Amino acid sequence: MLAWLKSNSTTHRAATDLYGCVVAQAREPVFYRDFGVPDTAEGRYEMIVLHMFAVIERLRNNAQTRDAERLARELTSVFVTDMDDNFREMGVGDLTVPRKVKKAAGALYDRTMAYRALAGDGDADGLAAALAENCGLGGATVNGAALAHYLKQLERSLAEQPDAGLLAGQVQFDSVPWPGACQP
Repeated sequence: MLAWLKSNSTTHRAATDLYGCVVAQAREPVFYRDFGVPDTAEGRYEMIVLHMFAVIERLRNNAQTRDAERLARELTSVFVTDMDDNFREMGVGDLTVPRKVKKAAGALYDRTMAYRALAGDGDADGLAAALAENCGLGGATVNGAALAHYLKQLERSLAEQPDAGLLAGQVQFDSVPWPGACQP
């Protein structure tokens, strides 16, 4: 019993650390200043989802272990808890929060499935269009092609990182290139 509790505690701590890295990377000003993502709660959400997708895919594809699966589930749980906390902090009513959290979690799932299908098929144009549409909230013009290229670079970078580091909650994100440098 104690081993199970310790394992859960270790996994939760690793997921919390990974999520902190995801959020920090998603807050990089270059996404909002140069890629055209709106600097709003919705735009920041989309950047978190983009980075969550990349990390979850890395865990899913390159670390085919029970620990990686458990960490991916716990990372998603930490994301959902953060969404709940943020909605409450933004003043959303207690009765509305569960619906909004469910919608945010559903959107993470939907985008993960869409990005996985488009990236897996090598459909760079489709991925760029999906990213531009999801991140181009309120009519913002988002450089979807640059975001798609960035995502591909991010996936390659994450694939090179050791499983042990990720399972311990350590991830290293490269600096975000200027969108003009993001050419396929």
